Amino acid sequence: MKVRFFLSLFACTVLFAEGVPPTADRPAPEVILERFWQNSLVQEQAPRAASMSVSMVASLPKLGKTGSLYALRRITNLGRITYDALRFEGDGTVKNQVIARYLTAEAEAAKDQSPALAITPANYKFKYKGTTLADGRQVHVYEVTPKKKRQGLFKGQISIDAETYLKVRESGYLVKNPSIFLKRIEFVRTYDIREGVSVPRQVHSVVNTRLVGKAELTIDFSNFAIEDVQRDVASGSTP
Repeated sequence: MKVRFFLSLFACTVLFAEGVPPTADRPAPEVILERFWQNSLVQEQAPRAASMSVSMVASLPKLGKTGSLYALRRITNLGRITYDALRFEGDGTVKNQVIARYLTAEAEAAKDQSPALAITPANYKFKYKGTTLADGRQVHVYEVTPKKKRQGLFKGQISIDAETYLKVRESGYLVKNPSIFLKRIEFVRTYDIREGVSVPRQVHSVVNTRLVGKAELTIDFSNFAIEDVQRDVASGSTP
């Protein structure tokens, strides 16, 4: 999809709060979103392979079970995600029913980078909520509401860095559960801005299941590094 098409959609579909006029240091809400989409599109199209350390801590409070996985996470320049597990500590049920299921779901989601799931005016309504500080940086906060109840879309908020116009936080709940065994999936995702890209810092998810009650998962990312973008091409691998 062309950038010009999405920018024209912003002009006619963005909703913003009344009584919040633009100032010299705060552009109009629709302009902020235009810049956010432009920079997000550039980041998605740039072929960058990366690696990072991952610490996953999961629990099933009703069963009194916990587990932790430490691994190296790699993303190829074609978007494929792989994990090199370093060690696991804890209960096998947590490993198989929480952590393994998350890794499978993430791998499947990486294969389907559909425009139908992107945070754009084609999929969401936006309402400007104002500015706040996050880790000492000014961010613009928007309430987002999906236009359709489609799997993968969420209702909640996004925070956009006022300097780079990249996302630094997403939070909310999925509007359509991927399984009848799940009642609700809530999440908070935070990001750091590194080398001009938005990279994950932490993901916290709470899943209410019908069988084992609540499942919680917190993932911390560290040691982000850009790798050789030609690795996939040279090896001939595909996502």
